[in-house]
Amino acid sequence: MMNIDKLFKVAKEKGVSDIQVYQSNSNNLSINIYKGDVEKYEIAESSSLVIKGIYNNKMGTYRTEVFEDSLIDEIVDTIIASAKVIDSLDDAIIYAGDDKYEEVEGLYSQELTDLDVAKKIELAKKLDKQFYDADSRVKHVEASYSERTNSVLLKNSKGLELKNKANASYIVGEVIVNDGEDQRTGFDVQITNDFSDYDVDKFVNEIVEDALASLGAKPVPSKNYPIVFSSLAFATLFSAFQGIFSAQAVQKGLSLLKGKLETEIGSSLVNVVDDPFMKKSSSSRSFDDEGVATKHKYLIKDGVLKTFLHDLVTAKKDGVESTGNSFGGGISAVNLKVEAGDATLEEMFNSMESGLYITNVQGAHAGANAVSGDFSLQAAGYLIENGKKVQPVALITVAGNFIEMLKNVETVGNKLKMTYFGITCPAIKIKSMPVSGK
Repeated sequence: MMNIDKLFKVAKEKGVSDIQVYQSNSNNLSINIYKGDVEKYEIAESSSLVIKGIYNNKMGTYRTEVFEDSLIDEIVDTIIASAKVIDSLDDAIIYAGDDKYEEVEGLYSQELTDLDVAKKIELAKKLDKQFYDADSRVKHVEASYSERTNSVLLKNSKGLELKNKANASYIVGEVIVNDGEDQRTGFDVQITNDFSDYDVDKFVNEIVEDALASLGAKPVPSKNYPIVFSSLAFATLFSAFQGIFSAQAVQKGLSLLKGKLETEIGSSLVNVVDDPFMKKSSSSRSFDDEGVATKHKYLIKDGVLKTFLHDLVTAKKDGVESTGNSFGGGISAVNLKVEAGDATLEEMFNSMESGLYITNVQGAHAGANAVSGDFSLQAAGYLIENGKKVQPVALITVAGNFIEMLKNVETVGNKLKMTYFGITCPAIKIKSMPVSGK
């Protein structure tokens, strides 16, 4: 490990006024099963060091994966050279720190890390076997278990030193079913850092039942329908627009939310938070990459846009405090969450005389415009009539505008699902949306 105090001393001697070291380590385990055998067993570790220093009021940067003292002079010289060619008018800031950083229990599970890997392989094999055993129409299975641990150290010349460690595991199941006339897929992911959360029977049954129920899917007539989006489908759609909350995007005119702060952008039922302390998420953090304390905050409260996501630079431009959302050289939420309501899925179905339950959308990022808010996405799901699923649906396109869709949220489901998009949300019912089919 590099002698950070020596680095700071050399930097000061060469005229660097302030300097910060940000070290991140990631440990990953991946287990893939193919027809009962371990197809892939991989352990990967990656580390990176990002060093930022201020020279003549400009920020220079150095990135490396080598943590050796022999690099110290090269690092400082590169930071100075980098700062000299910076023409940005943005202020260069090394943060002195906040008075308080949240201490959250349960972000890192040592028990998960220490669990015998044989049990993790056994779980993945059990997934694979039960998928095939579930129904003779299951023709192909992708079953896997993965695990990720993120560790972060931030230290700067202003005396700030912070550490964070979080982990999570994932089971992934994907099946292809074929009845001789049609072929469909089923897919889901479960995320947790508590191994006892996994219910293989439930996980397998839900995926297979959904895949089999979608056999014979066909388009419905083109018209406006009330729509219930499943948690995963809504998270997929939302993921295409999560960047619009970045103050950087707003300040550059690249977000449809520009000028909409403290205005109504959704139904009063819509509440969206950034929860950096969410348990069982490997992304959870008590500080961001600049050393600013992260905060649980409402982006949308009762349908009203309450804040943008800021780093130190965008916050200074807007005359506000950083929200602690500087990550990876950009601005992003830690764990985006649409808060649950009180309706069951059955209650949402029962409220529709004729509507659609959308379980899958595709092409979210290609078919969405973050500046206008317009989207047009391929979708699949079920036709609902008088509260019952009556027909699987595919080859349809759901179109609309993100803000208009949020304003037309009519009901919010009572069960939250954490998705691989970094978005946790319930099922959502939209009053009406145009659908192109046959």
